[in-house]
Amino acid sequence: MTHHPGLLRTAPLPRETTSSLICRIAGRYGMEAKVLRSCWQWRNYPPGHEGGGARADAEVLLNTPGRQLLAGLCGVEEDVLARLPSWGQEDAKLSAGKDGVPAAAWRTGGAVAGPVAFGCRLCAARRTGTVVRVVRYVPRWERVCVRHRRWLLDADADQPLEHLDLRGVPEVTAAQRRWASVARRAVRAGVEPERVFALAQAVVARWWEQALQWERETIWPRRLHQVAGGDAGGDLERWRIVGRDAVVFPEVVAVADALLDPAMAELAWADSGAGQPRALPADGMFCRRLGERVGRPWLGPLAATDYGGPLTSWMGSVIRLRRGAGGPPGYDNDPWWLRQEHQSTTMAGQLRVLGKEKKAPGSGRMWRAAVPAEQRALITRAIESAEEQLLQLRGAQTGPTADVARQLLRSLRHSAGLIENAWKRTALAAVNAGMPLEEVAQWADMSPDALMNMLTAGQEDDG
Repeated sequence: MTHHPGLLRTAPLPRETTSSLICRIAGRYGMEAKVLRSCWQWRNYPPGHEGGGARADAEVLLNTPGRQLLAGLCGVEEDVLARLPSWGQEDAKLSAGKDGVPAAAWRTGGAVAGPVAFGCRLCAARRTGTVVRVVRYVPRWERVCVRHRRWLLDADADQPLEHLDLRGVPEVTAAQRRWASVARRAVRAGVEPERVFALAQAVVARWWEQALQWERETIWPRRLHQVAGGDAGGDLERWRIVGRDAVVFPEVVAVADALLDPAMAELAWADSGAGQPRALPADGMFCRRLGERVGRPWLGPLAATDYGGPLTSWMGSVIRLRRGAGGPPGYDNDPWWLRQEHQSTTMAGQLRVLGKEKKAPGSGRMWRAAVPAEQRALITRAIESAEEQLLQLRGAQTGPTADVARQLLRSLRHSAGLIENAWKRTALAAVNAGMPLEEVAQWADMSPDALMNMLTAGQEDDG
């Protein structure tokens, strides 16, 4: 392809992915993106979804000649393209190529520079004069396009929507404006705003899963129907996944604000008995006030008795710090440390689970699709430890009968404990990944209530 530098000037949009920019350049030159991409030598294949199809969050890394080529195609200086979050990042695949040859490698955006979302096409049209798809790195607390009242969806999920219409739910747009002051409050408190947001989102996402059983909950169903175009009833399961982050955003901001409020921490301290320690009560002042701050005066007892979740973990850390019983610095006395099992499942993860559930109900592959690889590795190690212990019992046993019997019983008891730990981890990971409690209980041959009691007790012991 003959290139004329500066023929068509194309500058990157704020936090745009390099892949998105290349697609926009191709559009300006009137060609398909794959034709323009042939200007680079590719080191690997583009990432795709499990069921096939290209990922919208695919990202591109370029070597030095590759960056020079892109700058020429854009008709801008390389300093302008340095605004791209992936600019300058390389890896072994790129450095191993021939010198002077423009080379590129595919990645997923989330592994390069954080969460990736669709941009607002109307905003892009104002900047570029063309209604075109844009993909950008956007943290989850900046997903509202205030100008056009749209919620910008994650770009890593296998679903067709780019945004949700917020015109019927002005409180979501208002929450976006309010987050700026919450973030400043976090900085003043010496806490990274993203950690505060992640914890608040985990708390509210847990409520979201429980809310199907809340008879008095009317706010979220109304919002969900609004963002679904008027009625989510036709495909409620999918809309509960796609719409969750937008629907609960006002509560996430409210919870973040509350957890940063020293007066709220004082209520948690008072509920714990302050100088005379006691178990946290179901009618405690902290959870009652938190319910009021999210517009649900009835929520307090439900939140207070949700043991083993991120909210009670936060309270426990706050109380331990006040008592001076936190020990050395670490997660146990860091109120903003979020356990992996408490992290809210992403839209992409939930949609994968839903798709597999519909294809193979009850399949053991279902939870595997959503449980993070790190969690699966912990489970595998627990199982392997149990196997190793049991194999040792097959060796020859010598000595007095009573001593041999005692040694066997001790080893069996240890092996049983390892096996129990492995299946508890598996059950907990499955529940946190979004599998129905009733289905996990069938696997465990327990009642749902008994399983929940066991899991929450286990979490308290781990804490």
